[in-house]
Parts: sequence; C-alpha cells; structure tokens
Amino acid sequence: MSVGGNDFAASWAVQRRVIGALLMREILTRYGRHNIGFLWLFAEPMMFTIGVTALWTAVGAHRLSSLPIAAFALTGYSMVLLWRSMPSRCISAIEPNLSLLYHRNVKIADVFFARLVLEAGGTTISFVILTLTFWMIGWIALPEDLLQVAGGWLMMAWFGVGLGLTMGVLSWKSEVVEKIWHPAAYLLFPASGAAFLVDALPPAAQDVVLLLPMVHATEYLREGFFGSVINAHYDLVYMASFNAGLSIAGLLLLRSISDQVRPE
Repeated sequence: MSVGGNDFAASWAVQRRVIGALLMREILTRYGRHNIGFLWLFAEPMMFTIGVTALWTAVGAHRLSSLPIAAFALTGYSMVLLWRSMPSRCISAIEPNLSLLYHRNVKIADVFFARLVLEAGGTTISFVILTLTFWMIGWIALPEDLLQVAGGWLMMAWFGVGLGLTMGVLSWKSEVVEKIWHPAAYLLFPASGAAFLVDALPPAAQDVVLLLPMVHATEYLREGFFGSVINAHYDLVYMASFNAGLSIAGLLLLRSISDQVRPE
C-alpha cells in the first residue's frame, strides 16, 4: 500500500473511533443506564407508529382504503420520524459539546454526524422491527420490492442529513432558527405525504405537494411496499438534486463556522 493509502487508513481508523465514542456518549447522555436504556432509541419511534396505527383503526380509517392501515401508517410515519428527528437533534447541538473540542481529533462535523447516525440508525431499526412484527402477526404483507423500499429510505435519510447539517449550523448562527423549526416541522408534516397518496389529490394539489422532496421518497418507498396496488408519483432525479444541493449548502455552512467555534 502506498504512503497515501496508509495515511488514509490511519485517518479513517481515527475517524471511526471518534464517531463511535461520540455515539456512545450521546446514547448514555440521552437515555442513561437505567430502565431499558439505549433501547429507547428505537422504542420511541415504535410507540409513535403503533399509536398512530391504533388511532386510525379506532376511528375506522381502515374502511376508507383497500390498503392495510398498519402498513400505510408504518410507511408514512416512519418516514416522517426519519426526516424530522435528524435536524431536530442537530439544532443546538454545538453548545453542549463545546468542551469536546479540546480533543484534537474531535471536530464540529463529528458531533453532527454522530447525532445523525444515531437518529437514522434508531429510526431504521424501529422500521425494520415493526415491519417484521406486523408481518408475523398478520397485519401486513412483506414489501413487494425490498430494494426499492431501501432506496426510498436511503433517499429520505440523505435528505435528513442535508437538512440536519444546514439547520444545525444555522441554529448556531441564530437562535431564531430553533424557534422557527419546530412549528415549521409540524406544518410540513401533513403535507409530507405521510397521511395521503398523491394520486388521491386533485391535479393542482399534486403539483404543489410534489415540490416537497419528502413526498417523492415516501411515494417511492410505498410503491416498493405495495407494488402495483397504488399509482405512485415521484421524481428521484428532482429529489437527488435537491438533496445534493442541501448537503453542499450544509457542508459549506459548516466550513464557514469552523474557525468561529471555540471550546469552552
């Protein structure tokens, strides 16, 4: 192996240890060592999704569609948790971790990526466990196209990473961002495609909701889950372009504050 290759391998090994240590710190700080501890990482999104499924069933929403209500809630609300939780954890993430910057190998980017990995990992584990559990008790059928479901999930995770980096840095620059994000997330939630299929909307409304990148990932994942039963509307090129732009913006913003953030 060349010298450059050795340097890269050594740097990657250090990076993995830093992210791993930050992940363990986040888990212990957030969930502690008592009760079920880190299991809350994916128990929380599981409880949320089960609660929504039970609520929709109780009000008779399952009679309005031929789609299994459990599968519809699972695919919709799991995706919402994925894109909403990642920026929420990145906002105001810098201040509590300023003391860690005394360590030479710890950078602000590491703090963000540790939180992003933790949120994405917890929501993914929850989605997989719920899918298998609902399938075993006969509430849903397994997805028709697992690769397409995985592709839709990854597209939404990519969106969450870009949004998380951008919102995390902007919240450092201004406290107003944190105040705005929470109501904005709630307002975006009903339009994100979690509780409806785009095909059920009027054409004019379809054009509006398809401006939101989250809708494209949700529709793509649901097509993989339900197959030909639904008529999905999505444009992965549009969403990939949006995600790339958001990710680049987040990285540039992160670079712009790298010299401003000082350990305390």
